[in-house]
Amino acid sequence: MASDGARLIDAGEPLRVTPAQSAAQSAAQIAVRPKGPAKPILKGVGLDAPFFDDKNRAFWVLQSIGWGGYFILRSLSGLANSMGAMFIVHTLLLTATGYSLTLLMASLFRRLIAMRVLWTLILSFATVVIAAGTFSVIETWSYVTFLKPDYEPVGLEYLGALLLDFVLLIAWTALYYGINYYLLLEEEIDQRAHLESAASSAQLAMLRYQLNPHFLFNTLNSISTLVLLKQTERANAMLARLSSFLRYTLVNEPTAQVTLAQEVETLKLYLEIEKMRFEDRLRPHFEIDSSTIGARLPSLLLQPLVENAIKYAVTPSETGADIWIKAERQGRGVRIEIADSGAAEGSGPSSVFSTGVGLANIKDRLAQAYGAGHGFSTKSNDHGGFSVIIDIPLDNQ
Repeated sequence: MASDGARLIDAGEPLRVTPAQSAAQSAAQIAVRPKGPAKPILKGVGLDAPFFDDKNRAFWVLQSIGWGGYFILRSLSGLANSMGAMFIVHTLLLTATGYSLTLLMASLFRRLIAMRVLWTLILSFATVVIAAGTFSVIETWSYVTFLKPDYEPVGLEYLGALLLDFVLLIAWTALYYGINYYLLLEEEIDQRAHLESAASSAQLAMLRYQLNPHFLFNTLNSISTLVLLKQTERANAMLARLSSFLRYTLVNEPTAQVTLAQEVETLKLYLEIEKMRFEDRLRPHFEIDSSTIGARLPSLLLQPLVENAIKYAVTPSETGADIWIKAERQGRGVRIEIADSGAAEGSGPSSVFSTGVGLANIKDRLAQAYGAGHGFSTKSNDHGGFSVIIDIPLDNQ
């Protein structure tokens, strides 16, 4: 029984919540392992992994080190005070008593820690008092037996060491609860980080998936129109380009980040599809600084901005419009601008995308990806049109 209970609280106990256990295991898996010549030595003594990965082993190591230190220090103190060799036997018995008592206490504390704090305090204090009384009786008996055989203690004299034993055991109890509450706190932090990461990934996926269906509907509608007009070559060409575009979107995870160079290639695929619809009315221009192509951003972040420019600048105009996709260095970051040459008469800049998602989608994706480390703004540009400006870190590793 004592062996079963005498350990730091194990992750498999009912007190643990499954997500917390999972988060703790994940954290342990990604923990940094020691490298270099010391690794074989550390592995040989079981120290190549985080100490509290195996809570049962950690308990026994700490328990043995603590009581081993108690035996050594008390033995040295007795020898220094000329207590004789029998004092070592006396100290050995006390060490074994303290070791056994604290195993039983740990078995009980493992259950008490799951109770209300008030009950945990009351019952733990009572346990320490009882254990200290037991320890004192054994210590007094051992002292009389091995060191003072001519002395006969009576009644309360057996509790002569109660105060010192109480201090010793209360310190052990404080250390036990301190370590376990610290481990509980770490697991709660790991669990929260895991859940926040999962929520962030789900949010990013949701925002990305909002972009795809409407674009696909528009393109398929255009292909259908070309088929009805018996323009089969153009329909086949648009299908081929759509296939390439969709292949890219399926290969990349919705929560993944891609380089700016990859995002630009995706935009070119998208614009090739749209040029099948608008021909010379759509005039895209890419002005990408070569030093920015390694910047990472959420995949398909820029496509809805270009789609918005097409809807509100190209579609209403008989002569079409120009669209600029620019990227340049700004200090330690990258500034990306999607600009058009102007909406049709009476159609001012709009923040509502043809996808129905709006600027809020882009803002949310940027917030999820960069937190406070990004910038987002809109303005009327020098071409008489509308610009969306995004600032992101150059190195987002």
